[in-house]
Amino acid sequence: MIRRKALPRRTFLKAAGTTLSLPLLDAMIPAMTATAATAASPNRLRRIGYVYMPMGCDISRWTPPNENDLEILSPILRPLKNVKDQVTALSNLELKNAYPGTHATSNASFLSAAKAKRTESTDYFLGTTADQLAAQRIGTETRLASLELSMDLLQVVGQCDNGYACVYQNNLSWSTPTTPLPAEAHPRLVFETLFGDGGTVQQRRESLKQRASLLDALSEEIQSLRVTLGPQDRRIVDQYLASIRSVEQQIAKSEIESQENTEIDLDRPNGVPASYRDHARLMFELQRLALQGDITRVITFQLARETSNRSYTDIGISEPHHPLTHHGNNPEKIAKVAKINEFHVSLFAEFLEKLKATPEANGTLLDHSLYLYGSGMGNPNVHDHTNLPILVAGGAAGNMRGGRHLRFEQPTPLANLHLTLLNKVGAERESFADSQGQVEGLFDSV
Repeated sequence: MIRRKALPRRTFLKAAGTTLSLPLLDAMIPAMTATAATAASPNRLRRIGYVYMPMGCDISRWTPPNENDLEILSPILRPLKNVKDQVTALSNLELKNAYPGTHATSNASFLSAAKAKRTESTDYFLGTTADQLAAQRIGTETRLASLELSMDLLQVVGQCDNGYACVYQNNLSWSTPTTPLPAEAHPRLVFETLFGDGGTVQQRRESLKQRASLLDALSEEIQSLRVTLGPQDRRIVDQYLASIRSVEQQIAKSEIESQENTEIDLDRPNGVPASYRDHARLMFELQRLALQGDITRVITFQLARETSNRSYTDIGISEPHHPLTHHGNNPEKIAKVAKINEFHVSLFAEFLEKLKATPEANGTLLDHSLYLYGSGMGNPNVHDHTNLPILVAGGAAGNMRGGRHLRFEQPTPLANLHLTLLNKVGAERESFADSQGQVEGLFDSV
């Protein structure tokens, strides 16, 4: 018999300046109800995320050597070894509407598959991106319909690339053809967006000053909740809260260290970790918490801006990224670009491992999520948009069988993949941009 009162899925703990969503608990899906059957359905995908890798890659070091599987991983994809059973690589996808071949259109077309209007002014025009079509359907029941993240400050205005306004390479996500959605790069502001009580940036900062820790402000509410839960649910809540506290402490530590750092990085916001690796890990962990707490079901994340001149000193590369991609077939430069590509993939792989280690319902957070990782550019040396580096991860609850390499015989629109993923997460459509149909074989039939 169930003696405890069931919790609504949309249960929040609230205190002054704080709203804390909870992960999915057994107490939210009481046995012997239709709700339980729906929540535990093995074919239900609840979330979709997109991670953008800038400036293409060395495709020879990216492409898996086997035609049909990931039994042997390519050099760039080696970091995926612990999660390759839930990853599928897709080769020979293209973005025709990204031509004439620029950094701006690579970024702009990645999620829209649309042709950007060439303009240096504010009369820009693109298309509604796939993530926002998903948000319109699956983001209506969460506090945030979608979450837009990046690693760089978006300080530039005007024309950035060959007659295209900077807005095209600054923003992955567009809610309408004329409405780009700016991304946030500061972990503190993302944290306050996820767990604060809303309001403007200034209001959230004032709220922060009034409390030492978000969890300390909720201590009484947390204790009251714990006594109503069973042992398994208490473990889930305790682990979730421990992760939140760890992120909060890392952010606070970074803010203190940044005050002592006299070096100026024009791409990096003040108060973020000095190391790109640590900053990226924080941003990925914030995504995991947002998904686990059902704060949002749609996320975009830009690992770096197109034409970024960031130097990846974390991995021993002192030269700026963008000039290296114009390598002129210099083997040494190509190898360094591949090393940056592998580094980016390693951060994504760590994130997938954490999703895989996070239990949810009858599986894991990774099982119930889909993530698309890739770039809108193929070979950066020539600015082409063919044979794009693309991965899809997760989705086991929707019958996506990983560990595979799907190679299309003919160049195939990336829009086909977007259409397939949108339909799989419940944002059904008959077509998207220049799609010619859905990708067959990505998901097993039920």
